[in-house]
Amino acid sequence: MLNTLKQYVSVGQFCFALMLFPLSCNQREVKKEKGMLLIPAGSFDMGGDNYQARADEFPKHKVTLDAFWIDETEVTNAQFRKFVEATKYITTAEKDFEYADNEGKTVHQKAGSLVFNMLKPGTEANPNTWWQFMEGANWKHPEGPNSTIEGKDNYPVVQVSWYDADAYCKWAGKRLPTEAEWECAARGGLAGNVYFWGNEKVTDGKVKCNVWNGDFPYENTLKDGYEKSAPVKSFTPNNYGLYDMAGNVWEWCSDWYGKQYYQNCAESGNFKNPENKEPDADAEKIVRSGSFLCNDSYCSGFRVAARMKSTAETSLEHTGFRCVKNAE
Repeated sequence: MLNTLKQYVSVGQFCFALMLFPLSCNQREVKKEKGMLLIPAGSFDMGGDNYQARADEFPKHKVTLDAFWIDETEVTNAQFRKFVEATKYITTAEKDFEYADNEGKTVHQKAGSLVFNMLKPGTEANPNTWWQFMEGANWKHPEGPNSTIEGKDNYPVVQVSWYDADAYCKWAGKRLPTEAEWECAARGGLAGNVYFWGNEKVTDGKVKCNVWNGDFPYENTLKDGYEKSAPVKSFTPNNYGLYDMAGNVWEWCSDWYGKQYYQNCAESGNFKNPENKEPDADAEKIVRSGSFLCNDSYCSGFRVAARMKSTAETSLEHTGFRCVKNAE
């Protein structure tokens, strides 16, 4: 938004615009190096911004962060393949596992993962009907054993668990972003913005990101040109130059999810480089960004303040990650 303002208004008008759209995280020209952008140290207001915000996005609170580097895009299939080839790493979805059924009996399950299934009109809509466990689904075969990532080197890697993402980051000499770092980077230096581009609804005007267009989960109009994930850098970046900070795929963060975490931060005064290191009873990790399945009628996960969570061992067709590292 600010880049657009600079192109079309005078210096005086731009100064007035800054009063309307105050900067945060010390916004300035960010440094780029080896596919990462340097987010400067500073403060920003973290938390919900509009009527769609959920209870766990409040209270809104000012957070101060040290400078950090963040990947310009999600980690791609090509990048993840290099990691696997170098380390012989086996992802969570490629391993057989056991679980207890409703009667407490142990079930031995062959390796696989969850794949999205578009529903026929009239079918009851809930996650149990639109997600299907498919044997053989993994990062190399994200939609099942008959699918492939051949020719999709520049697509975000998906079907990776939190443990897989963490392992890649450590191999690359990086780490997963904290939830606060992710939101600060996503906001792109704007304050009070619902989305990284400002406050215009995702469905208004030009296509802004890869989300579900139409009646979820029954019909996708493909307004954005993609039924599922899109190649990185397919859509306009945010004001920092970061791509896909809304939609495309959910992104793992380092934090454990806590419904009362923001309230706890407010009560403890923990506003400097916060990170929730204490799992609650459900032991779920934070994911941010929304995905190609997000729709205003369902989750609006493409809002910069939107929080979602998933168990660390879960791999999904719409979940990937990007890395950060500390500034020297």
